[in-house]
Parts: sequence; structure tokens; C-alpha cells
Amino acid sequence: MTSVPHRQVSDPGELRALAHPLRIRLMEELVAHGAQTASQLAELVGESPANCSWHLRLLQRYGFIEEAPGGTGRQRPWQMVLASRSWGTGSPEESPELALAGDEATRVLYRRELDAFSNWLSARRAEAAGWRESGFSNSSLAWLTAAELEEIGKRISEVLAPQAERFLDPAARPEGARLVRLIAWGVPSTSTPHEEK
Repeated sequence: MTSVPHRQVSDPGELRALAHPLRIRLMEELVAHGAQTASQLAELVGESPANCSWHLRLLQRYGFIEEAPGGTGRQRPWQMVLASRSWGTGSPEESPELALAGDEATRVLYRRELDAFSNWLSARRAEAAGWRESGFSNSSLAWLTAAELEEIGKRISEVLAPQAERFLDPAARPEGARLVRLIAWGVPSTSTPHEEK
């Protein structure tokens, strides 16, 4: 099983680089299709190769992607760097610049996920029965302590961790596997009274 490196982001520039819909889309295409050149990605996303190349270099600067082996010049393929990142602890020590950049990156990422979910709702009836029936959404409320909420987050990460090697190694993907969007969040409700303990 592949161990995914993790780091806490402390550079606002890295978060600003992430907070752009086209750069998110480019990374998604690299996950979906494997290593691609700027020209190949431009075709997939409907942008110019020069524009894609500029955004790819920015993503490379912050370690989101890297050059893949086997190319030179304009035929240089790019690939994802398998790593997890976290930010936005909300602690008083977090700089205002990092907090703003982190909040915006999170908003852009979740807007993309909400759009994808909306697209699934519109398209799901055309899916094969197995996929149509396995897609799900879950929304709930629970009374939890901060420690319990943290534990749920850790358990979700543990469930997903064994799938990490499938990002970079197509041979590790079972027959019939598709790229699936998984998202979960657990945040304290701001609409109910609470006591700090």
C-alpha cells in the first residue's frame, strides 16, 4: 500500500495557486487521464496550450504536479504529485494572509465539488444500474464533542488511504473502476447554542 505524504500548508502563495478553477480542472484531468502534455490538456479543458502551460508551471512551482518521464520541450508531459495537504486550522497563530488564502482555496474547491454533484444529479439516470445505485449522498446532524468530531475525520481518512496507490498506478485499479468524487465535512453548527468547555 502506498503511503501518501502529508503536510500542513503554511505558504499563502501555495493556496492562492490552488484557488483557481482552471488549475483545479487541470489537476483533475491529470488524475483522470494520467500524464499529459499542455497541448493534450488544452484540448481536454478547452483552453490554449500556452495558457495551460502557464498554469501548469505555477502548479509545479508549488509541488502539486511534476514533469513526467519521457518528454522534452513542448512535448513534456506532466503528472500529479501524490500528496495530501491541509490548511485552515483557524488558530489565532494563523496569519491573516494565510487564513484568507486558505478560506478562498476551500471555497473554490468546494464550489467545484458542488457543481460536480449537481451534474451527477442531472446525469445519474443515464448511468448503468450498478453505478446509479452505488452513488450516494448523506447529510446528517449529530451531537458530538470536538474529540469525537476529530475521530470521525480520522476514520474517514483511514477508509480512503488504501486507495491512494490507484492514483498513480493504473494497474492497481480493479477492472471496472471509475474515478469517483468523495467529499465529507464535519463542522460545528453555528445556528445552535453551544457552550465552550
